[in-house]
Amino acid sequence: MTTPGIDVPDARGRTGLDQAGRDLTGNPDVVIRDVELLATAWHVLRRTTYDYRNRAGHWTREQRETYDRGDGATILLYDPQRRTVLLTRQFRYPAYVNGHPDGMLVEAAAGLLDDDEPAGAIRREAAEELGVTVGELQEVFKVWMSPGSVTERLHFYAAPYSPADRNGAGGGVAAEGEDIESLELPFDEALKWIEDGRIADAKTIMLLQWAALHGPLPTPPR
Repeated sequence: MTTPGIDVPDARGRTGLDQAGRDLTGNPDVVIRDVELLATAWHVLRRTTYDYRNRAGHWTREQRETYDRGDGATILLYDPQRRTVLLTRQFRYPAYVNGHPDGMLVEAAAGLLDDDEPAGAIRREAAEELGVTVGELQEVFKVWMSPGSVTERLHFYAAPYSPADRNGAGGGVAAEGEDIESLELPFDEALKWIEDGRIADAKTIMLLQWAALHGPLPTPPR
């Protein structure tokens, strides 16, 4: 019997998807026993069985499901002269189905790396989503956003922009179903949107708070 994604290509041409993690040796308290492929419709869902030695020295057998969508990158675009930030607004079904009133989230531009390195990927996303040509990048941090189940590590960047840098249409890639609105906000207003819940996206909150505490748009003490 053949299984798409294992010994024959899946819809995206991938094979060997059940091999991820089998060769991990960095933690002597974790021994990988099996990796099952559960779904490959677009990204990859796996169930891994492993033996784990706890702090008391006892071994237990455990299973975890991991969702592998690849790594991503995000960017805070800020205008230091006008003290504004350039964000996106788009529909997010997972938020909508989990209680967000309309699913329209205000976010920093972001996307998956695909086959690009992080800096190139975020330049691509800024151009596609916001129509901005990004100059010099500042790398802020690298973060696992949901390490209990999602493998993705997100690369955070910041970069200045000016009205002259907004030289593209933006809006996202229509062929991929993207319908992205650009949203320019005064920085202090964006911080207020965190407080009242109008900005509720984790990566965006992290970048805005970084900018206020340590970054290019410090907020005076109250």
